[in-house]
This record gives sequence, structure tokens and C-alpha cells, in this order.
Amino acid sequence: MKVVASAAHLRHANGTEVAWGIPEGHWEAPVRAEVIDAALRRHPDRFTFVPPTDHGREPLDNVHDPGLVDFLARAWRDFQSIKKQREVFPDTFVHPSIREGMGPAPLPSAVHAQLGYWCFETMTPLVEGTYVAARAAVDVALTAADLVLGGERSAYGLCRPPGHHAPRSAYGGYCYFNNAAVSAQMIASTTGTRVTVLDVDYHHGNGTQQIFYDRDDVQYVSLHGDPRNAYPYFIGHAEETGTGRGLGSNVNLPLPRKTSDEDFTATLVRALEAVDAFDPSVIVVSLGVDTHELDPLGDFRVTTESYETHGRLVAALGRPLVILQEGGYHVPSLGDNVCNWLTGASA
Repeated sequence: MKVVASAAHLRHANGTEVAWGIPEGHWEAPVRAEVIDAALRRHPDRFTFVPPTDHGREPLDNVHDPGLVDFLARAWRDFQSIKKQREVFPDTFVHPSIREGMGPAPLPSAVHAQLGYWCFETMTPLVEGTYVAARAAVDVALTAADLVLGGERSAYGLCRPPGHHAPRSAYGGYCYFNNAAVSAQMIASTTGTRVTVLDVDYHHGNGTQQIFYDRDDVQYVSLHGDPRNAYPYFIGHAEETGTGRGLGSNVNLPLPRKTSDEDFTATLVRALEAVDAFDPSVIVVSLGVDTHELDPLGDFRVTTESYETHGRLVAALGRPLVILQEGGYHVPSLGDNVCNWLTGASA
């Protein structure tokens, strides 16, 4: 399997997040990608590394609000003129109730106010190299998609930062640009065929769902922790099935705490039945392994050994796979978990 990776992720050298009001070490750290990279390089017979190709800004603007892209390109630098600060967070957010009955909030002119206009939580800092790393992650994803469109049965993009929490006009959840959505949009628009985004991360990909919610050419199917107790809380319920032309093209399969290997696998089979019925030309997999039993940000009981089975089941649909890294935060098991999933997918 071809693996697309970029050292540019190291530019996103974030160190802090604020969770429930408490500053703590950031779980989505550079070591994650380094551990995965090292694990895959131990198997040169299975994985061949290739660099990403620069795709420019147009694919981003096809999915994201150009204002968001502009903001992320300059926000850290602009903030330094107010206060020299290594990591930049918002302190105020645009909540709908603030302007209820008064129309949408105008975009403020001050960068410290714009932080709360474009970001939706306190766990996703901007550092000096964030924009460079996030742009590189998009290029990693698009290059993996190029490989599949060029004839590869599967390709893996080691994306960092991840992307599936980023909706069209916001960033958050450790995500700045939606790597999977940008790839799915590129495939759908250039081939004129249907595409499925299959999300197996513990956390629901709220951004991907929002971007494609009214589309009938891009299906979103997600297995994830029940949003009644699992981030991102406000989206990811089973009754969210799409709207307009997209009605029926959104499939959420929320799962309870302590979901076992057997239950996760059985639910994955159900998810794949929905994918098969949609009949996509390509499946974009948002691969999160924070479903693992030791992951600090999840509460499932999925074991390392089961990931190979999951990859094999997805590959058995017979569709080309663009596999893009999302979550997974138990560093000691992270490399093996990803390696097992990819091994199953390439069997």
C-alpha cells in the first residue's frame, strides 16, 4: 500500500488544550504521526512511502468558506501584534442565543474577536506553523486520492492535524481543514460518481456531516460514541439522516460506552451494508483508532487484534479506498493499531 506522509505536520507543535476549563497537555501531539510513521516503516514489504503533491488552495475553497481559509493563514501572525503568545485560543464564542431575533453576527474586525467567530471550542490552538501543517495535511489527503484515481486499490494518507470535526465555516476538535471532505469533494467533482465517507473514529465527524448533509452524491456513514455523552455532543444522533436531496445519505450509528470487539464489528457490518447499497465508486475512510480499549479519549473496548478484521471487512466491499488518519491517542498502541487496520485493508 502507498503511504503519503509529510514532515510539515511537525510545524503544528501544539502543547496545550483547555478541557473543561483546565489547561493540560495536548493529546493531538506531533508524536502521534511520528509513531505511526515508524510503525509502518518497519514493514517495507507492505508499505511504500511517497511525498504529497501541492494541490494549491482551490480544493480548500471548494469545501470551506474562503474567509476561514484566509483567517487561518494569518491569524497567529496578526495576534502577535496584540500579544506575543505561542498558542492562541478564543475567549468568547458566537453562540446563537446572543443574537437571537437579530440576525447573524457580523464578522468582527479584531483578530482576537475573530477567533471566537471561526473556532467553536477551546481545545484547538493556533501556533505559528498550524496553517502550514493543516495545508500539508490536505495535500497528503488529496495525493492519496490521486493515487487511487490513478489505479491504486487503496492508499493511506497520514494526515496530521486531523480533519473530520471541521465544518465548512469553522475549526475545532483538533481540526482546521476537513481532509476527508476535501478529498471526497475532489473525487465526486472530477469523476461525476458517488463517494462514501466512512468514519470509524470514536468521535462523530460533525464537520463532514455538515458539509455533505444536503448532498446525494456523497454519503456519510459514521460509527461513534453516543453524542449524549461523547464529544462533539450536539450532533451525531441516529435520526440525523440528511436533508433535501441528501435525505437518506447520512447514516449515524452511535454506540454505547464499553462497546466490545464483537459489537463494534457487528455494527461495522451494518454500516458496510448501507455503503454497499449506496454503491460508491470510492470509499474515503476517516480512520480513527481512538476506539481502542486503552485510548484516553474514548470508552470503547476494541482490541488491537480486531483492527485487521475491520480493515479486511471494508476492503471486502471491493471499492477503492482512500484511508485518511483521524484520531487515536494511546501512543504505545497507536502504531500497531493503524498498521493492523491497513494490513487488513490491503490483504
